[in-house]
Amino acid sequence: MTESPPVIGLRREREVLTVALRTNRHVVLEGPPGTGKSTLLRSIAAEVGQEVVFVEGNAELTPARLIGQYDPAAVLAEGYVPGSFTDGPLLTAMRGSGLLYLEELNRIPEETLNVLITVMSEAELHVPRLGRVAATPGFLLVAAMNPFDAVGTARISSAVYDRTCRLTMDYQDMADEVAIVAREAGEAAADLRWLSGVVQLVRRTRSHPDLRIGSSVRGAIDTVVVAARLSGLRGQPAHDAKVGLDAALVALSGRVRVRDGAGRTSEDVITELWASIFGSPDGEAGKGDAPEGATVKTSSTS
Repeated sequence: MTESPPVIGLRREREVLTVALRTNRHVVLEGPPGTGKSTLLRSIAAEVGQEVVFVEGNAELTPARLIGQYDPAAVLAEGYVPGSFTDGPLLTAMRGSGLLYLEELNRIPEETLNVLITVMSEAELHVPRLGRVAATPGFLLVAAMNPFDAVGTARISSAVYDRTCRLTMDYQDMADEVAIVAREAGEAAADLRWLSGVVQLVRRTRSHPDLRIGSSVRGAIDTVVVAARLSGLRGQPAHDAKVGLDAALVALSGRVRVRDGAGRTSEDVITELWASIFGSPDGEAGKGDAPEGATVKTSSTS
């Protein structure tokens, strides 16, 4: 298993998820992108030495892709024997006492969800021609999903919720996000005060009245890394609007979504937020609000 980086913050979520898994509960993690759902699960699984089988949920995840299927060439040569069957991620996890981590639960087809309901209820699955496959002790489903109002999502049936525990996750606090960006950006994060301003900008996209969707902390990481490289190329400091704002625009404009009828572009909103923190792009930089939370928290993994 690939070693997972230490989890910054999320102490409550770590404790609750750890206990849920240790008591053999299936779990749904619900929250916006970039709130650390997969990172948290990887970290907990690594601690107990349990394998995690990852599956990306989407409209094309059919039952056959999830369960597995017979190899046509092998069937022609040997017939419908167990050796001709190629396990999909679900059977791989069921046979190996692993965790099946299904991302984007509320984007997958209903017929595929029905397969999962059966497995969660009966701890077994009947596959045509292959027969009964029982889940070995330790098999659990952990599914992640975005809030229902995200584009392309659908409501999850009560049958799924009735068989799972649900843990909601939200964005971490300012200090945690500064620490995450500092760790992920490496040498590009040398100026902690400026980095804190970038994180503050990204956090404000989540509550701006003209934005329907704001950016996750990944937007702050990309802004800092791009600005550092652009700074060296142009010979100007990263906080200069000609560098920092350009980096923010390229990193954030595709991540945020403007509300219908707002009459503005994502670039307009990002430029406005930049000016409120760092100063007007047309004037002297550094005259905006002082960045908040310019301290780095240490990792919390307990």
